[in-house]
Amino acid sequence: MENTTLKQQCSPSDEKGSSCCTTDEKITFNTKHRHNDDDGHNHGGDDENESTFIKYLPASISFMLLVSGIIFEQTDRGFFKYPINLIWFGIAYVFVGLPVNIQALKQIKKGNFFSEFFLMSIATIGAFFIGQYSEGVAVMLFYAVGELFQDAAVNNAKRSIKALLDVRPDTVNVFRKGELKTINPFEVAIGETIQVRAGEKVALDGILISDSASFNTAALTGESKPDTKKKEEVVLAGMINLNSVAEIKVTTLFKDSKLSKILEMVQDATARKSKTQLFISKFAKIYTPIVVYLAIAIVIVPYFFEQNYVFSDWLYRALVFLVISCPCALVISIPLGYFGGIGLASRNGILFKGSNFLDVMTTITAVVMDKTGTLTKGVFKVQKVVAQNYDEEELIQLTAALESKSTHPIAIAVVQYAADSYSNVTIGQVEEIAGHGLKGIVNGKEVLAGNVKLLKKFNIEYDSAIETVDDTIVVVAVNNVYAGYITIADEIKEDALQTIKSLHQLGIKTVMLSGDKQTVVDKVAKTLGIDTAFGNLLPEDKVEKVQELKNQNYKIAFVGDGVNDALVIALADAGIAMGGLGSDATIETADIVIQNDQPRKIPIAIQIGKETRKIVIQNISFAFAVKVIVLSLGAGGLATLWEAVFADVGVALLAILNAVRIQKMKF
Repeated sequence: MENTTLKQQCSPSDEKGSSCCTTDEKITFNTKHRHNDDDGHNHGGDDENESTFIKYLPASISFMLLVSGIIFEQTDRGFFKYPINLIWFGIAYVFVGLPVNIQALKQIKKGNFFSEFFLMSIATIGAFFIGQYSEGVAVMLFYAVGELFQDAAVNNAKRSIKALLDVRPDTVNVFRKGELKTINPFEVAIGETIQVRAGEKVALDGILISDSASFNTAALTGESKPDTKKKEEVVLAGMINLNSVAEIKVTTLFKDSKLSKILEMVQDATARKSKTQLFISKFAKIYTPIVVYLAIAIVIVPYFFEQNYVFSDWLYRALVFLVISCPCALVISIPLGYFGGIGLASRNGILFKGSNFLDVMTTITAVVMDKTGTLTKGVFKVQKVVAQNYDEEELIQLTAALESKSTHPIAIAVVQYAADSYSNVTIGQVEEIAGHGLKGIVNGKEVLAGNVKLLKKFNIEYDSAIETVDDTIVVVAVNNVYAGYITIADEIKEDALQTIKSLHQLGIKTVMLSGDKQTVVDKVAKTLGIDTAFGNLLPEDKVEKVQELKNQNYKIAFVGDGVNDALVIALADAGIAMGGLGSDATIETADIVIQNDQPRKIPIAIQIGKETRKIVIQNISFAFAVKVIVLSLGAGGLATLWEAVFADVGVALLAILNAVRIQKMKF
């Protein structure tokens, strides 16, 4: 397992400025290296190894002493009076209060006077000072119980992320000198061959050497259906071999695998805070000193106006005020809610690069999508070859030879159709013209292969009837003379129609942008019910269309491959990459990565953002409302310390329980 630790305290110099140890600060992940010990074993943090019994023992002892002390107070005042009651409740206080007092002193030494620990310490010590021993213990006890509940919620969130982080195996079987050896995955070099038995996880990215193998890709894509790979196809770390023994040639180091990059992205996501989190952190930094000064004012100011001023009464009111004022319900539950949202999205195969993008998705009013690979499968097949003044076989041979120098899905379709017919052809001076096609020398002839714009660019006359063909076409010219065209068909993804319907149900405008010709784009748009569709677009044209939408005050999410559409992704409010496992650049470019090719995850990403935001707003509203009411009652002398601690701890616990609720949601 990753080196995962639970921090025990916050640094007062932290830029976050929070007075409490927030969820973000309690959880840290180190994905740089899986094995921190020479023996390759994993060692968790102290919190993971700590006995549950030991963890809850201090609060349990304090609770028993508190309850028995209250009973003694009510039944035997002759024995249970000062100093016996002070000693009794003092012991009860030490078990839960001493660690907090020590933390308060440490924070003060570091210059952080207005910490959560300081508030609890002065409130409870003050209660002892005026003889309210049981209430002083109760405040600290319930605060400690709240901390235990908080830790439980944080650990639950940690386990959610650990489920993702734990998909990389600790060992791998590798062939060396004709023998199969079991070693740590990070020791395997590129080019070595590993063996993965049935039921085992693939440790490194590579190429399948075996004839075929079926894998469970749930850890990567969120989908548990089997994926059968053929010889020479790519296999990624994290997949689980389902049946026969598979041999894989390693193509990347352990630390550079697609899965490692995904894990790093999930780790980094917890550090990128939303505007709400940043606001609450800044608010707490200002809010806490204010309530401390107000508490002091509650003690001092009445002295000048009250004829029967009783110091202990007003001090008691100030202590109630301090207990209620603790902002923990906010600074704990809000980041916990966002963390839960990121974990929920990860389990659904959606990777958010930060909680700020969860917020962004709630504001989206228009989803702009690329066509190929987003709404269509991007798996093209040649349908028809129409040659003019050329033999069909020769036209295919020349075109395939040139297209073999491209990785575009259309080019791959032509090459696959041609098989080995171009293997003995000489190819040179290949030039890719963005948004148009390819130009090169094939067997001494200058060949152009691309769209109609390519022919127009070189002033080559062609049959205008080809512009009415519904399918995607590759037009070909040889030595500046039109030579024919090849029709290629793509297939719409099974969930594309439902995706568009779901987006419309959310009140979101749908737009499709494509470099394909308008007739093809219109056909797909009509089939899916897309609001607006534009074809014949160059990359810079897509930027222009997105800018036009932004000028109309739309909040834009752009969905594409994250590589060719980098400019549009940068311009959009949220850039979403489809099928991000196929490209390192995709993971780097996009704000959100959908790990498989399913467009239905787009509305799910929006819904997760909305649910997360709703829970955060609920917590903020509830916490503020309760605190304002009880603070007013406390300042007016209408609330006791008992009511204050129940209000403070109760609000915190309810907010935490509400925040963890998102982790259990299903889409």
